[in-house]
Formats: sequence, structure tokens, C-alpha cells
Amino acid sequence: MLTKASSQSLTEQLSARFAQRIRDRLLAPGTRLPSVRQCALQQGVSPSTVVAAYDQLLAQGMVEARKNRGFFVREGRAENASAAQRTRPDAAHRTPAAGVAGAGGRAPIDATALIRGMFNTVSNKPQPGMGVLPAEWLESAFMPVAVRKVTGTRALQEFSLQYGEPKGDSGLRRALSKKLAALSVHAAPDNIITTVGATHALDIASRTLLRPGDHVMVEDPGWAVEFARLTALGMRLLPGPRGPDGPRLEVMARYCEVHQPRLYVSVSVFHNPTGYCLSPGSAHRVLQLANQHDFIIVEDDTYSHIAPEHATRMCALDGLQRTIHVGGFAKILAPNWRIGFLAAHPSLIERLLDTKLLGTLTTPALLEKALALCMEQGQLRRHAERIRIRLDAARSRSVKLALQAGCVFAAEPAGLFGWVDTGVDTEALAQRMLDEGYLLAPGALFHAQRRPSTLMRINFATTQDAAFWKKYAELVRKM
Repeated sequence: MLTKASSQSLTEQLSARFAQRIRDRLLAPGTRLPSVRQCALQQGVSPSTVVAAYDQLLAQGMVEARKNRGFFVREGRAENASAAQRTRPDAAHRTPAAGVAGAGGRAPIDATALIRGMFNTVSNKPQPGMGVLPAEWLESAFMPVAVRKVTGTRALQEFSLQYGEPKGDSGLRRALSKKLAALSVHAAPDNIITTVGATHALDIASRTLLRPGDHVMVEDPGWAVEFARLTALGMRLLPGPRGPDGPRLEVMARYCEVHQPRLYVSVSVFHNPTGYCLSPGSAHRVLQLANQHDFIIVEDDTYSHIAPEHATRMCALDGLQRTIHVGGFAKILAPNWRIGFLAAHPSLIERLLDTKLLGTLTTPALLEKALALCMEQGQLRRHAERIRIRLDAARSRSVKLALQAGCVFAAEPAGLFGWVDTGVDTEALAQRMLDEGYLLAPGALFHAQRRPSTLMRINFATTQDAAFWKKYAELVRKM
């Protein structure tokens, strides 16, 4: 809170607060700061104090004033992005089609804002916008034991003093093959490649299969990191609305006819942020489109550990003919272990492996061996069962509190995340909640083309705190 007892003036304190949030990307480029009047009311200071603080930010080049519109976080990278676009050989001859986001320029929204929030402690309160389970949920006795078992002196000498297997630890790939078989996704160990987390697997797939300027179909709403990553690679995004049963097929069909996309990236099970699961009928029709129009489907199964095994997966229906399965363990085991994987058709494996080798050579075997041990002994499966039971209970409590606070669920609550309608601009709400020590995930983060949204994503595991919902309801009433 701002205080007159500080050695800094109120103006300096307010300016420093906004400056730090801009540096941490908690206020993304292009974000509109509260109006002078709003900010004065929120912070309990005079309008002249706010004007002086904004003037300091202007002088530091952190914000810009737009006539009759207010103050906005400066988009310092826009000029560099434009320069990069000009250097592309075909840039002068291409114009993005209607509904297409990105063409090698700035990401639709600064996707690292929420990620940086994970590494910049806002407060010691549970954070509604986080994308992972609370650390105390993930604590276990079996993980340290597994690490100790694979790090004896002899073991370290055997596999740490040389590069590991290019595709990843063979023991882990065998364990992953068995895990996928339980999901009806049949992939031999030789058709599995380990990666540095699921995001790395997605990156390997897109770098292997795409070239700058290619069109990629993505789900909207969807995960901003994937939008920004593809845009940074020079891809043209084709955002398709995601509904309860799957993507809007007529939109996908039109994209296929007009743009000949090379790739479709999908989260079929417990979609982020809605929690939707793909229906069998929709899955079959998407696969028919893929066969008809010759594109590959990358299916991100990040939430498989908390999902029912019988959930519909295109990789299972397709037998990895036109699909690539991507998974990881950050959501269920240990975010910092950074172990992910992909499974693909044998005809693609060597190309995908070449891309991995160019980027990371091999992946660290120590934690891969420890994870294999956890899987082989059934400890990961039992841990996941406990997490599912705990998450079900947390979801019930969180939904009840959200409804009491006036939220409306835009999607049936399921999985880790809830997609809720607040009735107010959630980017503006997120700024106000930061002052109270809460990091939100506003709806604008999840759209390929930035636009105001009254929606936000909540983490059911971290929104069981009645104090958060009380503060939320109080601020919404004032907006």
C-alpha cells in the first residue's frame, strides 16, 4: 500500500509500482493504465499525485499518452517487429487475410505476462491465475527417493559423463509407451522422443513441419504462449472458435479451402481455458478434414493425468497417422523437472529428432530415469489418483464461491480451470487485484487477436479462499 510514512513521496511510490509491474510484464505492452480519476480513487491519493506519477513514467519512456484515450504501456518492440517483417522476402507481397492473426510481427498479446507472474511473487496468497497446482499438492516422498536411487556414484559415472540417448532415456520411453497404450494411443518406444517439457515438444513439431508464412489453425480461446510462439516463428494464425464438443467445423473447413493450413494445434482433453473435452463425432470430422486437406494435427494432452482414460483423443482414433501426441508432467509431478515428450508416426520421427538435436542435443537423463522409476513402480499413477480426488473437492468449493460472488460459468466446470464471466473488463480488474496481492488470468490472454473481455480463467485449486472472492466482489461492484 502507498504510505506517507515512506521515505519516498506518494508520487514516487505510485510511479515505482507501475514501473516494476511493467518491467515484470504484469502490465503487458499496449495495456491501458487506469484513468487519472480511477487511479486516484483506487490508490487513495489526489488526482495531481497520479498525474505526476504518470509524468514520471512518460519521462522514463515506459508509457505513452494517446490523445483523448489515456496512458498506455509503451510497445517498445513494435518497431523491431516491423523491421523483422520488412526483412522477410515475401513480406511485401503478402497481406494477412481477414481473421488471421500474426505474420511475423508482435505477438497478439504479451504472452509472457502471466508466465513472469509465476516467477515474480505477487504475495503469499493463493493465486487464481496460476497454471499449475499448488506446490503443497505436488509434494511427495517418492520423488526424492527415486532421484537418490538413480544418482549413486556408479550411476552418475555411467550416464552423466557422456551425452545421453538422442531420443531420450530408453527406460522412460518404454514407460511412456505403456502409459499411452492405456489411453489407446499406440506408440512404440522408438516412436517417442523426450523433450524439455511439453512446450518444447510443441516447438519441435512446429519447427519441423512449418516454414515462415505458413498458416496454422489454433483454438480460440486458447493458450497465449502457443499463439505467441507460433507468431514469433513467422506463422499466420487462423483462430477457430472452440465449443463444448470441439472446434467450429465450418470455420475450419473454410480455412482449409482458402488458406491450405499446414497444421492444427488442439487441446482435446480438458481444454485450456474452458475445460471442454472433444466429442467422438467432432474428432472424426476433424480427422476427415485433415485427410482431405493434407494437414497435421498436434494434440497437446497436457492434462491427461487428471482426465479420464476413456476421453476422446484424435491420436487414438487416428493411430498417429496424421497426428502427433504431446504430453508432459509439469501439471501433475514437478514443474521444474521439465520433462515432456512427443509420439509420432515412424515416417516423422527422424525429422523431429533432427530438430531436437539442433536445439538441445539430448535431454538430461538423470530426471528422466527417476521419472521412469516412479512410473514403473506405480507411484505416479497413485499420486495422480490422489490429485484427481483432491481437485474434484476443490472444484466444488471454488464453483460455489464463484457463483456466490456473482460469476457466471461460460463453460461447464471441469478439469483444472474454470472459464468464468465477470461482467467487467478483466484486464482492468486484473490491475486492481494486483494491488490486493492477487494475480488474475484475464480473458484477453486467451484470444489470438487481442480484444477486451469480461471472461477470466480461474485455477480451481487456488480459488478456494473466501477472502479472494470477497475482495473480488468488492472491486467488481466499484467498476
